[in-house]
Amino acid sequence: MELNTTITLIGVRLAKVGTEFIFNSPAPECEECRFKNSCMNLHSGRKYRIVNIRTTTRHNCYVHDEGVQAVEVVESPIISAIESKKAFKGSKIVFEPPTCDQSECTMYDLCHPIGLEFGDKCTIADVIGDTPDECVNGLSLKVVELKR
Repeated sequence: MELNTTITLIGVRLAKVGTEFIFNSPAPECEECRFKNSCMNLHSGRKYRIVNIRTTTRHNCYVHDEGVQAVEVVESPIISAIESKKAFKGSKIVFEPPTCDQSECTMYDLCHPIGLEFGDKCTIADVIGDTPDECVNGLSLKVVELKR
């Protein structure tokens, strides 16, 4: 078992070690479910990875056709582009995406990754290297792996 794991319920078809997913808000059908507190115990908009299957016991579910089962998850690291001057392995940062409204830019998704929000406290787990393209705003950026 890894540190900082959370036990949650997930659809049986999705319950495989290594599966990554973004947790979103509950479906309206979840309001009536007796297991909703066990399923809805993750943070909306965050990226998670399944690290262990807890049990083969399945529970009926209004959303998942084969039901749900218990798994252990951890937050997945996020790949992002940040300013080069802040990109040092092991350092702690407060995530601030570049001020940019050019959503058609090839770098936009790397600079504004799903799973991170402005102000999140992160540790730079690794500096991967240079960005695949240059920043249209002229910023010097590096690709890093961030852990919240």
